[in-house]
Amino acid sequence: MATRSSARQAAAAAKSSSPASSQDQSKSTSNGAAGTKRKGGSTNASPQTKRGRKGAKKEQTTIEETMPTESIVEPSKDTEMKDAPQQENTGAGDPAPAADEADQDPQQGKQAVANGQDSGPAGKDEANGETEKKEDAEVTKNGTEAGEPATKTDAVEESTKREESTPSSILEKGIIYFFFRPRVGIDEPSDVGDIARSYIILRPLPHGAKLGDGPIGDEGHNRMLALPKKVLPVSPKDRFMTFVEKANTSMEDIKTNLSASDYMTKTAGSRHTPAAAPIGEGVYAITSTGRETHLAYILTSPAEISEVQEGVGLRQRGSFLTSAKNPETSAPAGASLPKGAEYPKEILDEFRGRGWMSLTPKLLDYENTQFLIIGHKEDALEKATVPQVDDVKQDKEEPKEEMEKLEHEDELRVEHLKGDDTVFEDLGLSSKEYPKLQTTW
Repeated sequence: MATRSSARQAAAAAKSSSPASSQDQSKSTSNGAAGTKRKGGSTNASPQTKRGRKGAKKEQTTIEETMPTESIVEPSKDTEMKDAPQQENTGAGDPAPAADEADQDPQQGKQAVANGQDSGPAGKDEANGETEKKEDAEVTKNGTEAGEPATKTDAVEESTKREESTPSSILEKGIIYFFFRPRVGIDEPSDVGDIARSYIILRPLPHGAKLGDGPIGDEGHNRMLALPKKVLPVSPKDRFMTFVEKANTSMEDIKTNLSASDYMTKTAGSRHTPAAAPIGEGVYAITSTGRETHLAYILTSPAEISEVQEGVGLRQRGSFLTSAKNPETSAPAGASLPKGAEYPKEILDEFRGRGWMSLTPKLLDYENTQFLIIGHKEDALEKATVPQVDDVKQDKEEPKEEMEKLEHEDELRVEHLKGDDTVFEDLGLSSKEYPKLQTTW
């Protein structure tokens, strides 16, 4: 096979000699075009670039800076919220959020997460065609035709078959991480009382995605949720407020927020804020069961929960009823942010003047979104994954089956990486700078 170098020499020599030079030159031009097909196809903007079209986001003050921790974490302030939704008997002994009063479209709020564009410009053409062959082979391996933009740049693979079989009651699915940050000056917490705040990191995946090997790439559509209560709800009586501290953000931004820091005070001098410690990783789904929405999860790491996970209310499988707060209604002192989410009019209209409605994924794309997570007595995952009539008629997978399938893929992915250190691999963190995945106090 002729190289690009020999083709250019032949074209140059033929320019002044043979009448057939026009044909040779045409072939040379054709060869050159073929060699740069991938390069031309890679001019698409990356997902991060597309998300930036709305302009740079304002600097967001963290919840920890705007809300005194001590005023929030008191149990009475979270469990006795006068503006919280009223409980109803749902037939299973669980409370129903106020949003249950309105019909909930199972399709409402489904996220169309961008995935499948080139992550950047293609590299320079090599002198021979071997690099192109390798690139085309890799693209084919990733599930696309040779010469097409790659839709897999990491462990995430899009599948048309998976898309068609995934039930519509799964509004969003993805990877979930649980962290907690010890109190100032406490690097090694000995119990829940030493925790200052807990966090949940959500990394949405395309609706038809499946997981292969490798870390999860950064699409810049990550969310960081803060739990001032420090623990997760474990019963219907537990109704804890949660906040979106960072929305549509990069892992670099989340890394900055999870890292340790030092600062000076006038009274105590230098103070040290420890880095947040991971306590769990797995898969999640935001599901609709008609009028209710749930945040369901299955843990992949650690393989077995221990005293730390039990202490903060984590289970191997679990879910929470969810209900989003209308930012235009009042809330008890110490149980809301100084500034609420800035929803567009069409979202505010969906509240219909009520104080609460079912949480949908699109609300999590706004910083300062406030929502309740409400515990279940038992069988939490089963209650969040009840098959819906329309999905059964269309012979879709059951929601729990899809979650279990995703969890199995994640389990294999974790095994092929570094086990519990997968959290650091995925988030782009250095395991030397952050505590190991914690299972014991």
